[in-house]
Amino acid sequence: MKDIKNNLNHGNPLSDLISDDIYNLLHKRGLINQKSVRDHIIRNEFKLLRAQKMGASEAIEVLREKFSYLQFDTIRKIVYHIQK
Repeated sequence: MKDIKNNLNHGNPLSDLISDDIYNLLHKRGLINQKSVRDHIIRNEFKLLRAQKMGASEAIEVLREKFSYLQFDTIRKIVYHIQK
């Protein structure tokens, strides 16, 4: 999987949870789970799109364009926390 920072304008994608310094330290030491960070970003973006009165399916399609390597159902599972 590509480094999630390539998709995030080179910032701290967890700024709502941890400081930039802590994120940078964890990332430098290889302690950041890139898939979990990606999923967190997808959930946050989904919430923002829905807050703009966008339909759920349309919001998932917007996210699918941004994360083109993911399928519609995969994004749906991420945003609704559907676990196997």
